[in-house]
Amino acid sequence: MAMSAGYIPFHPDPSKPKYAPPAGAVDAHCHVFGPERKFPYAPERKYTPCDAPKEKLFALRDFLGFDKNVIVQASCHSKDNRAMIDALESSNNKARGVAFVGEEVTDAELKAMDRAGVRGVRFNFVRRLVDFTPREVLNRIAARVAPLGWHIVVYFEMADLPELESFFTTLPTTVVVDHMGTPDVKKGVDHPENQRFHRLMGQHRNFWVKATCPERMTIAGPPYDDVAPFAKRLVEQFPERVIWGTDWPHPNMKKEAPDDGALVDFVPRLAPTAAAQKALLVDNPTRLYWS
Repeated sequence: MAMSAGYIPFHPDPSKPKYAPPAGAVDAHCHVFGPERKFPYAPERKYTPCDAPKEKLFALRDFLGFDKNVIVQASCHSKDNRAMIDALESSNNKARGVAFVGEEVTDAELKAMDRAGVRGVRFNFVRRLVDFTPREVLNRIAARVAPLGWHIVVYFEMADLPELESFFTTLPTTVVVDHMGTPDVKKGVDHPENQRFHRLMGQHRNFWVKATCPERMTIAGPPYDDVAPFAKRLVEQFPERVIWGTDWPHPNMKKEAPDDGALVDFVPRLAPTAAAQKALLVDNPTRLYWS
């Protein structure tokens, strides 16, 4: 199947970042897609991406100055985690994974994923991307992965947090929030919606957050001046529980694909000191995924 109408492929020629990440830096949120001839996309997908195989991801990692990746299963592959697992097994211990599974997954399959480097599962609550999974099913999945020491990644939009918060806080694992909780930047950092999320982070120390995807939230465009205050506030308030990633190859973008070099240059805007950058890019993701 061809790419979805309007699908924007990843940037063909990203710039070399001006910012040099510290040794051991981790791109803690990225994806692999296909190649389709080897790892077909899911029939139930809501978009069809361009192929973005492991070789391109690892070459980009080296070009941007990073040492490791965390590869997150995206909805276009649904519960077929083979492309992600294949990338982990080819990474020479330089990649970890976050899977998407259903209740039918066997304990043997979970253990095999764990051996390959999977360290979490993703629950997606963005209705335009996936069909809703009943919470009782998600609870049963969470109970099964908790003994493996895995965490749950939750992807939602900020306006939906009131109806989701009570479910999130009962999960028996570390919970990692994708993309800053997807705030509406027009409303500002001090808007009650965003402050509710900050209270959740403050009250529940098992919650982490990814300061990722300014390109998805920005109205102003690069260099993402309108998103920087949201990310910076999270790093200031929760310095030991924030991680960062490129989101390459930027699935389901509806506007121009971002320059990955410019995304790396966003890092000093949210983590201004060398100590904050090391925590964000090295210490925190290493603790979460490699310890």
